[in-house]
Amino acid sequence: MTGPEILDVGRDAIITLLKVSAPLLLTGLLVGVLISLVQALTQIQEMTLVFVPKIVAMFVVLILTLPFMGDVLQAHMARIAQLIVSGG
Repeated sequence: MTGPEILDVGRDAIITLLKVSAPLLLTGLLVGVLISLVQALTQIQEMTLVFVPKIVAMFVVLILTLPFMGDVLQAHMARIAQLIVSGG
């Protein structure tokens, strides 16, 4: 493999990582901001209040997006396997 081909594989791996992790990260961000907003508006300063809704929301999103994540990872592995088979 040449240098540009290795960079293409690395770039493809980073894009795959972003595609797979984005739904969970965005869910955690949105739920955290919403709970913080509710805490600020109601002046409830409970530090552990944000964890349970965030975990539940991330679990639901994980269950809903798991087929998408599996397809993205399978396609990435197929591209890597094709590169291995073709010899570079």
